[in-house]
Amino acid sequence: MDEYLKLLAGLVSVVNPIGAIPIFLSLTENRSLQERRRTAWICASSVGIVLVLAFACGESILRLFGIGIPSFRVAGGILVLLMGISMLRATHDGSRHTPEEHAESFERDSVAVVPLAIPLLSGPGAISTTIVYAHQENSWTHFLLVGLVLGTVSLLVLLALLAAPKIASLLGKTGMNIITRVMGLVISSIAVEFIASGLNALFPAFTH
Repeated sequence: MDEYLKLLAGLVSVVNPIGAIPIFLSLTENRSLQERRRTAWICASSVGIVLVLAFACGESILRLFGIGIPSFRVAGGILVLLMGISMLRATHDGSRHTPEEHAESFERDSVAVVPLAIPLLSGPGAISTTIVYAHQENSWTHFLLVGLVLGTVSLLVLLALLAAPKIASLLGKTGMNIITRVMGLVISSIAVEFIASGLNALFPAFTH
């Protein structure tokens, strides 16, 4: 169970629904409460679908390009580590959402799927984390527990977006930055484990 709790903590940190609240509010500030709630539901559902697809099809896609899981662990670990460092510094992470994409978002009728769900919440870091953890075991119990974790992450995204105005007013900018930094520390630690396990599989001679 420790591994699944670690997966849950890692995914919540990478997805970082608290950090997405300011963007969610800015993109939906001129919309009614009903439209904002609908956006939150569609966004959370899209996050769940993207992560489930990454879980189910990730290894097959990697195999199509001739990429092994150990190599992907190292590459994914580096990507997640860069995200973690960015979160520790409370700076913008361009791999999730560029300023140009943010500006373009105001022209969209619906922002729930793009850019909120993809790539802001379920971006490269979340997809990499899901794929790496998905293939640590091969049993129905493992698949069921990972599916439960992915559903929990989607539910937390939904709750965070539905309560976005209250959370923003309660925490303020400083409070959200503190939470983002703590999550950055968590995913940086997980990223180091990704890289270490990948290197261990690629170069087993160095571990003896």
